[in-house]
Amino acid sequence: MNLPLDVAALTSSPALLPLATFIFVSSITPGPNNVMLTASGANFGYQRSIPHMLGITLGCALMLLMVGAGLGAVFEQMPQLYTVLQYVGAAYLVWLAWKIATSGRAQSSAAKPQPLSVWQAAAFQWVNPKAWLMSVGVVAAYTSPHAYWSSLSLGAVVMLVVNYPCISVWTLFGSGIGRWLQSARALQIFNGVMAFLLLLSLYPLLAGMH
Repeated sequence: MNLPLDVAALTSSPALLPLATFIFVSSITPGPNNVMLTASGANFGYQRSIPHMLGITLGCALMLLMVGAGLGAVFEQMPQLYTVLQYVGAAYLVWLAWKIATSGRAQSSAAKPQPLSVWQAAAFQWVNPKAWLMSVGVVAAYTSPHAYWSSLSLGAVVMLVVNYPCISVWTLFGSGIGRWLQSARALQIFNGVMAFLLLLSLYPLLAGMH
């Protein structure tokens, strides 16, 4: 069983720091996930947004493993499946933008808005263009042909370790903003801006639908 030796060698490899840096930069820069987490932090607070953050991190790690296991090759052989995924992704992003725009702190309604669950956030990664770019980037640039599965597994572990703290920054930022949004009108305007920014993030997805 050479796998532990491979992992030990990889963790001491000069490639580990560039891998962590790539995931750090990809995770902490603006994108659909971080826009949604900013809105979630403002509307629901950090603690209630934890399942949303866990879903993002777990979903990204799972996507990385599945892309590395050959899902990308499936889409190359059957591009129509990826086209369907693009349309589903666009529709889902529009729905999420509507959900953010109609979020609020109202407590009287039986159907009051709720933060995303772990599974909803994890599923969203499959229609998130930025998550796809992260996964493909890690597989293409940071896996070793001599220890492929070990390096792929290491990439998923680094994703788990690095991604969550990065996206937490955006949730904390939103939570801080939420303390200043005491009026229903101010919160409504903020949610509208966040929904608009999420719709803007559709551009890379729509640009590829031709």
